Amino acid sequence: MLSSILKKSDCASCKFCCSFRRQSLWETPVFSKEVAEQLQKLFPKAHFKAVGKSSVTIDLSMLYKTNNSEEEVPCPFLDLSEGCLLPPELKPFDCSIWPFRAVQVDDNNVSVALTPTCPSINKVPREKILELLDSGLRDKILKYAEMNPDIIKKNSEFFLVLQ
Repeated sequence: MLSSILKKSDCASCKFCCSFRRQSLWETPVFSKEVAEQLQKLFPKAHFKAVGKSSVTIDLSMLYKTNNSEEEVPCPFLDLSEGCLLPPELKPFDCSIWPFRAVQVDDNNVSVALTPTCPSINKVPREKILELLDSGLRDKILKYAEMNPDIIKKNSEFFLVLQ
């Protein structure tokens, strides 16, 4: 779906969404515990930590070499020349929809927001982004978030909520 507005070559050359600064650890992808167990067998060096009620995320804490909040480390499932090493069936939903996110906009409502740090998405006209969301992606994200509430991020000034 996202390939209709983002070029795979742009994403492959950037990989911004696959590296994390200490200050952006809230962006690490969320996995079910079952998927994490499968990944642990495939990638024994990967570490996970609990997030929310029934999910886990990658634990990157031991990969940082400094205390600098700007230091970035790549996802343990990223090969810098090959790209994502995860089998498609184990790839987290968060990764498949990035730079979109499900965000809690108030006590009762979840909406879809855009993470504006994606260099490629910033080149796409807003109308094209909204067309993609209206073509079914918004509903897919919101339905998944309803069934998997641990992926819902807290809204902030950082996000661009797309109505």
